[in-house]
Amino acid sequence: MRAARVEVDVNEREIMEIAIVGGGAAAVGLLDALAARPGDQGRGRSGAGTVSVFEPSPQLWRGRPYGPDLESVLVNAPPAIMSIRSGDFGHYAAWLGNRGAEHLDQLLGQPLVPRAVYGEYLADTAEKAIAALGEQGWLVRVVPARVTEVRRTEARLVVRTQDGHEHPATQVALCVGGGTPPDLYGLAGTEGFLADPYPLAQTLDGVPAESDVAVIGSGLTAVDVVVSLAARGHTGRITLLSRSGVLPHVWQRPNERRPQHLTTERVAGLGMVTLDQLVELFRAELADENLNEFLAELLGTETEDPVERLRRQIAAIDDPSTGRRVLQEAAHTVGPFVWRLLPEADRALVRRHLRTAASVASPMVPVNAATLMGLLDAGQLTLVPGLQSIEVDNGRFRAHGNELITAQFVVNAVNPPPQAVPAMSRDLVRSLTQTGLATRHPSGGLIPADPRVHVVGDLVGGGSFITSSIPGVAAQAARAARSLRSP
Repeated sequence: MRAARVEVDVNEREIMEIAIVGGGAAAVGLLDALAARPGDQGRGRSGAGTVSVFEPSPQLWRGRPYGPDLESVLVNAPPAIMSIRSGDFGHYAAWLGNRGAEHLDQLLGQPLVPRAVYGEYLADTAEKAIAALGEQGWLVRVVPARVTEVRRTEARLVVRTQDGHEHPATQVALCVGGGTPPDLYGLAGTEGFLADPYPLAQTLDGVPAESDVAVIGSGLTAVDVVVSLAARGHTGRITLLSRSGVLPHVWQRPNERRPQHLTTERVAGLGMVTLDQLVELFRAELADENLNEFLAELLGTETEDPVERLRRQIAAIDDPSTGRRVLQEAAHTVGPFVWRLLPEADRALVRRHLRTAASVASPMVPVNAATLMGLLDAGQLTLVPGLQSIEVDNGRFRAHGNELITAQFVVNAVNPPPQAVPAMSRDLVRSLTQTGLATRHPSGGLIPADPRVHVVGDLVGGGSFITSSIPGVAAQAARAARSLRSP
């Protein structure tokens, strides 16, 4: 009897049961990476392995950013850095095919589709990955329920959902996405306050065209709000309120040149990495361009008039200089890898220039920049930095910054901090830390403490202060797939 029991245990260990918590872009990248690693590692003598994706939202595979919305809510990056397949910069562009011509940004020379179309790309990629995994012997299923707990038993992990059902797993991958916008000024529940702008098709529906609107923030989400108001024919005054007043940089027209020095491979070969070493690699990329002039231009981001800077960057979309192009690509490809290797003193130095770094790493697309410039020149849009407080007085909002602004509506476009725990995942994260399966990183996010637990996406602990981009998520998914299929 004892020998038979041992034989059953061996078979049970051989059957892999992978639980993926979350069904957005990170889960798509993970499924695609799993499908790209063929073999029968998931098969046991008792049958095929299983992959269970737990996602309660009806927007399967699209996540919060890429669900149905206004046509004006665009993908904020060229196709080359929006591929969910790690290392394949042409994957998304190939999927887009001829349809890209319908959404060409004339200034950028690249297709920029509505985010809902990019959601179709994610869904199609997921479905193809599931089909490929099925051909390899895996059973993939979607469980439309929220995971509230993961605990360990003697041999396996147990995933518990909100409806009380329990699902055994040999490996668990968290792909839960990012946090929600914080309410910095305590306006939740106030009439006229839109706490979370997305989807803009719904939140802006109740905003009259003639009303005065204040937007908290001046990053990409704020740009989406302003552009979408304009697309809906808004005639009232629009004000961007923020502490810094810094607008995102503007994407330049991509060229064919790929970095040769500031790459993940070169950085990995350095061993210990310092900011000075990265600067030297960047200097090598610039060739004959003047590094000091470029750095002076960069460091002026937080002091130069943002309107004049925007005007100058629109004029420089076709500028042949490579500095900003290289830095923006490196922020999305090398940045997530190198951040953990830098000494804390170097990381602190970069954090002191947070607004500049975020503006460069997350630029706006030219078509949106041109819309903002037109609204600014027409006087309909204004930027007010130095925001300190917002209060409600006789049914109107009063915002105190470098000048006093009143508005009938306030849209919260403050981005959630990187590595923030989504509200729907707080119970799950609490269970992981209480059972010792993971630990909270001091600067945010989650660190697995058990080799059977994996994290993909913005919740990865110890990441930089910039929210994970699609290239970063795809790279994390590829690494997690290697671990999942070779535990």
